[in-house]
Amino acid sequence: MKKQLSVAVLAGLPSVLAAPFKRSNSVQTLASIRNGDLVFQLGEISYLAETTSPVATISGLVGEPGYAPVTVLKTSGCSIDSDSLSSTVNSYLTIDDVFNEHFLSGIVLASDCESTAGLDAGPSSFLSSFNTSLVGILSGVAIEPGPYLAALDSSGTASLSLVNRLYQDRYRDFLYGTYAAPEFGVYQAFPDVLAEFQDPLIPVPSRIYSLSDTRPLAGLRIGVKDLYDVAGLQTSAGSRAWAEITPIASTTAPSIQRLIDLGGIVVGKQKTAQFASGADPWDWYDVQYPFNPRGDEWLTCSASSSGGGCSIAAYDWLDYAIGSDTGSSVRRPAAVSGTYGNRPSQGMISLQGVNPLGAAQDTAGVFGRDPSTWAQFGRNWYIPDLHQDPSINGLEPLVVPDSNDFPSTIYYDPDYLPVRNPAANQLVQQFYANLSTAMGIDTVTTNLTRTLMDSPIRAVHNTTYRNNASTLLNTRTQWVEVAEPLLTAWAERYDGRFPPIDPARRPGWVARTPANFTQAQYDNALAIKRNFSEWMNHDFLGNGNPTMGSCSDSSLWIYDIGTGGLPSYREQTLLGNPAVTARLNYTPPGVLTSGVNFCSFAGCADYTLPIGQVSYFSNITRYQEMVPVTISLVAKRGCDFVLFNLISRLAELGVLQTVKTGRTAF
Repeated sequence: MKKQLSVAVLAGLPSVLAAPFKRSNSVQTLASIRNGDLVFQLGEISYLAETTSPVATISGLVGEPGYAPVTVLKTSGCSIDSDSLSSTVNSYLTIDDVFNEHFLSGIVLASDCESTAGLDAGPSSFLSSFNTSLVGILSGVAIEPGPYLAALDSSGTASLSLVNRLYQDRYRDFLYGTYAAPEFGVYQAFPDVLAEFQDPLIPVPSRIYSLSDTRPLAGLRIGVKDLYDVAGLQTSAGSRAWAEITPIASTTAPSIQRLIDLGGIVVGKQKTAQFASGADPWDWYDVQYPFNPRGDEWLTCSASSSGGGCSIAAYDWLDYAIGSDTGSSVRRPAAVSGTYGNRPSQGMISLQGVNPLGAAQDTAGVFGRDPSTWAQFGRNWYIPDLHQDPSINGLEPLVVPDSNDFPSTIYYDPDYLPVRNPAANQLVQQFYANLSTAMGIDTVTTNLTRTLMDSPIRAVHNTTYRNNASTLLNTRTQWVEVAEPLLTAWAERYDGRFPPIDPARRPGWVARTPANFTQAQYDNALAIKRNFSEWMNHDFLGNGNPTMGSCSDSSLWIYDIGTGGLPSYREQTLLGNPAVTARLNYTPPGVLTSGVNFCSFAGCADYTLPIGQVSYFSNITRYQEMVPVTISLVAKRGCDFVLFNLISRLAELGVLQTVKTGRTAF
């Protein structure tokens, strides 16, 4: 349960403090939601007050019963002057999007003073400028500063409840918003849609509540892909049928619990392609496909982690989004939304409590807008204690050095770069030059296709052999962990019927093709994966060095995972002319396989970085719009922290920049 404090207003207060508690006429109560918490408005902004679990009560007040917005202000001194009060209020207005001047209609001054705290004469005039009816001064009371909703009853007792601002999910990237339940460690959904809004509403808490929290992710608002279990919330994996047979999660996935333990706040579950499939936008049925805010707002968000990537491009009030990447499901959404996103080295974090696509190839990644803070987020998230058991992914145990000993070379292969748009290619060439000059990393021209074909290893030179093994790993996992349980439960519940499934999965599940894959075949596919991983990470990226944990003598590789600087639409009929539009599954001519497939199978680190934007003529707005340009930077497995350090250094030098939200990334 949330701790509740009971305190009394101090006696002998100055006359400005003796004013009766006043009910604010600016509070417009809209609804009491299903669990009893209150939705209200101040001006034109909607809020959710956690009135079923108030955090403090103040007794001995005189005034009209009702609701009023109040602000808790903290001070370490025993005397509070006008300057410190004004400075505190102005800082709150600057750093927080939940707090505003409406909450100054009532003030609670919380002081750490061991004796009785008091006010100088100056604050009286300052407070009167806001028509403030001061609630009281609290000394020695542990309560966080920030905005609250006070409810005064007829006995003169006011309860203070935390408030969340309700943001409209205009781009429909979320399934629903979430906020903390009264039970410790449990979340609850906010599925209510108010009559005046057609879109989901996402509750976000005040950043001021976390000012005294020293944890590295304190107060950061995080969206979570609807594959991850969060205690108290439904995991649907993009399927209404799966949600129907799956109980509400009673525990939180360790990967998400790690973020919560670091101070992060889960504000919503985000949309995913059904069962993390690579379905095109027009093949989503159970869940409405999210919208991309970039350009003409009719571009694709890519596939599985689309809700996460597009939400980070859309909303300043959201800090990070957690996705998963098996085949490209973080990297491609990051590319088309112009955000930072990563497929970490295979095994960097446990996927217990996460609905799988392919257990041997699944990874957990994060979207962000600022390269330095995004890198710091990743460094805090991925810890050895949460590394995946190697028996799951079939690879050698991870060694993850943390140093500034950057790779010595970077491979340049023009076949894998966005030459389709000359303007985008100029940005890529400039990035190469900046990386080489700023970091002293030598560029080595290579032909990866020829290198693959020259290898005597079957798992390297035979793309079909490798792709079949990858497909088997995914489809058997899906069958054992998802399909068979769903088909069995649905048939028992509905007289032998087959469940409603999107077309990306339906044909194979109807034919029950994956049921024919044996454990022996699965183990053989793992061995093929191990063979390719050793070649990719040791022979190619490792420059022939078989030592795990050595990054300074390795190489980087860059390729285009995005659209080559061309728009890719959410509407199939708009993808007609390959000269001016792009499909995301593009494979450059003359190569054996798309660049996205290498780390998906080899387990190396593959990070998508926005480097600029180029214009295009929109078939929707009939206007010149901008589309993001990104590159994917690949490093040897285990070099994630070295890669994060390199990205932070490039940000310091201005080579990488923070992206904006909205139509344009820069």
